[in-house]
Amino acid sequence: MTQSLSDLTHQLIDMARKAGADQADAIAVDGTSVSIDVRAGALEHAERSEGVDVGLRVLIGQRQANVSSSDTKTETLRQMVERVIAMAKEAPDDPHAGLADPSQLAKVTDNSGLELFDPSAEPDPAELQAEAARAEAAALENKGISQVQSASAGYSSSRVHIAATNGFSAGYARSNRGLSCVAISGTGTAMERDYDYDSRIFQADLRDAAEIGRIAADRAVERAGARKPKTGSYPVLFDERIASSLIGHLLQAVNGATIARGSSWLRNALGEQVLPSALSIIEDPHRMRTSSSRMFDAEGLATKPRAIVENGVLTGWTLDLANARKLGMQSTANAVRGTSSPPSPSLSNIALTQGDASRADLIAQMGTGLLVTSMIGSTINPNTGDYSRGASGFWVENGEITYAVNECTVAGNLRDMLMRMTPANDARAHLSHVVPSLLVEGLTLAGD
Repeated sequence: MTQSLSDLTHQLIDMARKAGADQADAIAVDGTSVSIDVRAGALEHAERSEGVDVGLRVLIGQRQANVSSSDTKTETLRQMVERVIAMAKEAPDDPHAGLADPSQLAKVTDNSGLELFDPSAEPDPAELQAEAARAEAAALENKGISQVQSASAGYSSSRVHIAATNGFSAGYARSNRGLSCVAISGTGTAMERDYDYDSRIFQADLRDAAEIGRIAADRAVERAGARKPKTGSYPVLFDERIASSLIGHLLQAVNGATIARGSSWLRNALGEQVLPSALSIIEDPHRMRTSSSRMFDAEGLATKPRAIVENGVLTGWTLDLANARKLGMQSTANAVRGTSSPPSPSLSNIALTQGDASRADLIAQMGTGLLVTSMIGSTINPNTGDYSRGASGFWVENGEITYAVNECTVAGNLRDMLMRMTPANDARAHLSHVVPSLLVEGLTLAGD
């Protein structure tokens, strides 16, 4: 009988203690994934993977080391323990390393109420292929489409268990179903590409394949004849599909690891206004049927909702135990980890306050400027917040979309940009980052 993930993690920490570790924690992950790609009505690529990975962290005094393996035979685990103990003995002292105190550990560890796993049967590969083929066929019904670059369907599921010598032991399961289509209009140098996709925990929530194909095609056709926009200072509307990347720069800047290194453009902004006063960013790790939800973090601490930004004011950093200790603060229960590295801080689900206006309202309001629907590349100065990214989308003249745009650059400073944001009301509530379209005044565009 296959050894359970709980048994594996407890076996590892028991072996580590016997080998001389003062503290230890272990993680075991059991995963399955299936991916199907269709092109020109035929199967182009099929891939399936499954396996178990384990990771072990040990501490000897204030010295720590981490090892991982995809082989769970007893002899391999024994070699892992020998290796990690030897590594820890040679590691430098880290005064901030260490497990949670038992009094800090989560009392409720059952994630089942969050509905993170679809109990229905894994989809048959033929079913996935049929869904991808439906998306491709729907895209090709649009006469403006020259080809479909890819139509893909996939499924994944995983089980995770974490155990530590401080008494913590808990696990959870997750699943995911995804479907995407990338369509191309035009030929030669006039080709333009766009896409649509959906990703859900439950198969029943997934959008229809034909709808995804049709929207991908419509978007690609709308981009036909794209050209460079005018150069100058204009308002820019970040479409909902890419607006979360703008908020993501703020979230990265308040990550505890970045703050502890002193390399954040918001390192001195705690308690200061960083967004308009009507806007807040709320983290809620307990949202149902959302991929990043969790009752406990990777160090066994109980998660809870919190305001990262409240009424425009930055209220705190995103912290795991080690970075909290470095900063003389308390962990916000935001530790995550894989099998090959120790915990680090990361967010679960966040939501930015939505506005009252629709995206169409903001287009009319902006007058003349740029609607950005996709971005490439990124030049962000982590110390100053200076921002420059390649962009494409649509030029807006007198409040109306007039032509498609490509090959331009959007530039500004994030501290200033975030203070000039106006949100729409079009965020998708099922995503882990719920961020609507965002209108930002006075950005620099480099085009013709």
